Amino acid sequence: MVVACALAAQAPETATVIARPVSRTDDLPAEILPYLIVPVHAKLAGYVERVPVDRGSRVKRGDLLVELSAPELQAQIAEAESKVQAAESERIQADAQFSGARSTYERLKKASETPGAIAGNELVLSEKQVAAAQALVGAREQAVHAAQSSARAQKDLQAYLQITAPFDGVVTERSVHPGALVGRGSEGPLLVIQQVSRLRVVVPVPETDAGSILQGAQVSFRVPAAPERAYTGTVARISHVLDAKTRTMAVELEVANRDGSLAPGMYPTVAWPVHAGKPSLWVPRTSIVTTTERTFVIRNHDGRAEWIDVKTAASDGELVEVMGPLRPGDRVVRHGSDEIRAGTKF
Repeated sequence: MVVACALAAQAPETATVIARPVSRTDDLPAEILPYLIVPVHAKLAGYVERVPVDRGSRVKRGDLLVELSAPELQAQIAEAESKVQAAESERIQADAQFSGARSTYERLKKASETPGAIAGNELVLSEKQVAAAQALVGAREQAVHAAQSSARAQKDLQAYLQITAPFDGVVTERSVHPGALVGRGSEGPLLVIQQVSRLRVVVPVPETDAGSILQGAQVSFRVPAAPERAYTGTVARISHVLDAKTRTMAVELEVANRDGSLAPGMYPTVAWPVHAGKPSLWVPRTSIVTTTERTFVIRNHDGRAEWIDVKTAASDGELVEVMGPLRPGDRVVRHGSDEIRAGTKF
């Protein structure tokens, strides 16, 4: 009762809600990832003959990473080539049979021009023999093509015994040594190769700032390993989806790492520029009242106190950006308190 009388006797000091464009820089945590990363596996089962690279080796696209040997594959190739030769031999025999049948048919056809020289059904039978021989030639040719295709496929598999680098990069992991048996059933990759000449800096941008993301914008950041140096990346990819747990949107900066001073796994601090499309509302920091149930400011509405729920965003000195049903020019209590009840007269 004493507090209420005191408040009535002396109206609380108020401040004006101001509107101004938002143009600030927020320090956001981020993570550096390789631009490309590939775990290298063996496509064929075989024994490791050579591994000419190791952790930290820099490789060019096409460089040999792992050489395998597969004796079973060599046997399969020899068997496939033998089948090609057998199919070719059968095709040659079929060609000879076809030539003979056709020659016989031509002689009989010529002889049939003389009445009574040959029986009538002999020419018909000879013609059918030519057709059968021709069909056999076609079948043998198909068998040759099939055998050749099988042999080529086996030889193509031989290329997988030489595992090469898919791009320029650095070998970051090695888990295999000469003599090891590897293949599709082996656990884990033989090597891991990463491209680190270009990097991705993944920035989780808060929901409140997601609208200010500009494709192609230049953004600066620093890393703990070189705090005195400022790096620059370009906004290259925007996920356009908010993480349900953190309420942030993943944005990727693309960074050229020409001198190799940056590395995947680093956690930089990104100076994220925020530019709102319209002015935002600002109130004194002391005007904001936070309880266990709500965050609000107290507005002077026609001479009476009115609690207005707000959400806070950025701060700038003694002012705090707020979002809620306020308008520029509204008067709010400068030193807010939940002791000033809604409806209290000023």
